[in-house]
Amino acid sequence: MKRRAWLTLGAVIVGGGGLVTYAVASPSADPGATGRAKRPVKVYDLSLQGTTGDKRELPRTGTRQFSMLGVSWTGAGKQLDGTVRVRVHSRDTAEWSAWQDLELDVDPLDKPGPRVRGASEPLWVGPSDGVEVQVARKNGTTRSLPKGLQVNLVDPGVVTDAEAKAGGSGAEPAAFAADVSPDTTATAPTDSPTPTDSPAPTDATTATPTDGQSATSPAPTDTTPAATPTASGSGSPSPSTSASASATPPSAPPSTVPEPPITSRAGWGADESISSDPSEYNADVKAVFVHHTDGSNDYSCADSASIVRGIYAYHVQVNGWNDIGYNFLVDKCGTVFEGRKGGVDLPVLGAHTYGWNRESAGIAVLGDYTSTGASNAALASIARVAAWKLGQYGADPAGTVQLNAGAGQTNYFGTKFTAGTKYTFNRISGHRDGYNTQCPGSSLYAQLPTIRSWAAGPVQGLKVTSVSGAALSGTTYYTKGAITARWTATTPASLISRFELLVDGKVAATASGTATSANATLAAGSHTVAVRAVHQSGKTATSAALTVVADTTAPAFTTTPKLSLRTGTVNTTAVPVSLGWKATDDKALREVKLVSPTAATFGPTTTASNRTANSGTAATWSMQAYDYAGNYRTASASYTPVILQETSAVKSGSWTTRSSTSYLGGKSYSSGSKGASLTWTFTGRSASWVVSRASSSGQAYVYVDGVKVSTVDLKSSTTLYRQAIWTKTWSSSAKHTVKIVVVGTSGRPTVTTDGLVYIK
Repeated sequence: MKRRAWLTLGAVIVGGGGLVTYAVASPSADPGATGRAKRPVKVYDLSLQGTTGDKRELPRTGTRQFSMLGVSWTGAGKQLDGTVRVRVHSRDTAEWSAWQDLELDVDPLDKPGPRVRGASEPLWVGPSDGVEVQVARKNGTTRSLPKGLQVNLVDPGVVTDAEAKAGGSGAEPAAFAADVSPDTTATAPTDSPTPTDSPAPTDATTATPTDGQSATSPAPTDTTPAATPTASGSGSPSPSTSASASATPPSAPPSTVPEPPITSRAGWGADESISSDPSEYNADVKAVFVHHTDGSNDYSCADSASIVRGIYAYHVQVNGWNDIGYNFLVDKCGTVFEGRKGGVDLPVLGAHTYGWNRESAGIAVLGDYTSTGASNAALASIARVAAWKLGQYGADPAGTVQLNAGAGQTNYFGTKFTAGTKYTFNRISGHRDGYNTQCPGSSLYAQLPTIRSWAAGPVQGLKVTSVSGAALSGTTYYTKGAITARWTATTPASLISRFELLVDGKVAATASGTATSANATLAAGSHTVAVRAVHQSGKTATSAALTVVADTTAPAFTTTPKLSLRTGTVNTTAVPVSLGWKATDDKALREVKLVSPTAATFGPTTTASNRTANSGTAATWSMQAYDYAGNYRTASASYTPVILQETSAVKSGSWTTRSSTSYLGGKSYSSGSKGASLTWTFTGRSASWVVSRASSSGQAYVYVDGVKVSTVDLKSSTTLYRQAIWTKTWSSSAKHTVKIVVVGTSGRPTVTTDGLVYIK
């Protein structure tokens, strides 16, 4: 059963005496039906008020639901020299919008039919139920405002299954209106939260639209405008005298590029009954003109089909044209909609660019792109459609063409055209190139070079961004063999046929146009790796080649890890040592890692590191050398630092035992006797003498294997304990003797020794 709702109309007086009508819809008996039931497209016309030649207006007026509006007037050949401002009452927010200007630079028709009207561009405002309009004549002009000024409200309805399932663009509008009694109370859409009190009207206006395209209403008055759905117009555009259009459909030539996905007229819910005239066809498509539809950019892409239906209804039922003017429309999400009927693959005569329609197609982007650029998705779809249409006739989207002017006029840039004369245009041009309009907006116009390059090819901005499975050293990548090359391109994937991974100039792997990586396995040796992108036109672009070396040979340790004693403070758990090594690689050494007994990472040129080791405990010092390809080799050696107390030495001369927790093992030997000595014998590869130091400390001679090798001065400005003051390392482990002899330095003869450390 068809759902109905009741609409209550009322009025209040606001400041200044202006009458505001309003509408309130009662809830449906079936709340779950809201947004699900289909409803047809409707157009309502409200006459503007005023008797002077300077301005017309419509006070704030409650209306049936609509989502698009425009202003029209009698006489398609007349221009409105002035400004039109509108504001609407939103159904979603229950607030009045800011004022918006309507675009009046609309292309005229050469031979308009008797029902064709002059009109602004339509403006999408979203679900609304109130409107206010102000029209003012331009200062300085002597021309009166045109007659028959109306605001035309378009309800795009809910016509497709998808929209009905999703809830469409709002609830079904009220089907009936009820009389208002004098004591009826309602909320008026107004800026003021408390409208001025006024008597309720004694007469209420009723209107009963049907599901079709006509409705009857009382004639409009100064205070209560009539709302009348407009009948279909019969104007047939004849926008050019430069060529003849034919009603006979030509054959559809194949294109050099694939056809993009296009939502058909049935797909967006075109009512074909309002466009009964047969299609007309040009001989070919020499150029494509890009437009914007004006209006808001914050629409939901789920509403795009509704917007297209609204433009279609506006062009036919307000302008009085025989069909929508554009050949194609594109939303900000990149969805392409079939525009004028006749076949998307045929050169259908459109009504979009005055004087140039006979040799072109028109693509309009939903929204206003004066100060904001179109999305990449929209630009990509424009490029795909333009390339496909021009490709049917062998035209280069990045090229130029001579078009024959169908009318004498001046474009936005001041270029004058004479009818019957040829002029040079880019194959992809903006509306403003052919007509005096700001369309397609300055921001979208600035994006036309991008559209041309994307449409024509080759792929732009192609570069390899990384090579996984390989490491970079300088400008060269190193791998064991298996790599993954990753790339980016600025041309959208929808315009790319495929990518090819090139190794030494030959195709090693192929990937789709949406891919961003590919794999390959390289043979040992040096290679060049690049990516080639094949545009849908067949044109190719190749990235800069990278050098990738496949290497399976592991690095070598020319010196295995060796541990030596070094100077520093000695503890039983931390003996100061130096770890030394040397690694090389036939290609490029990346790093050397210490993996035990502790972990550390060193650069390729580092060959030593100061560490500490536990005394009396054997430890394996294991290291791994890596190259940039990821190959590695491990080398290990085991070492044990041993502390020999002074009591284990062979004494000669006079030595005194000292006790303190600061000494190793709690005791030390001290002597000031010249010639007194201590001798240790051990088997190892490195040794260090441990002493205490103070400002009164003296000197000692050091003998190794019976040979004097050093004179060591123990003097220090601060008192220090357990200091490894002298060290000696040999190339290999062997039996050695270390002897220290007190020099007997004048004034400070004392030497205090705390033992000897060696590594075995």
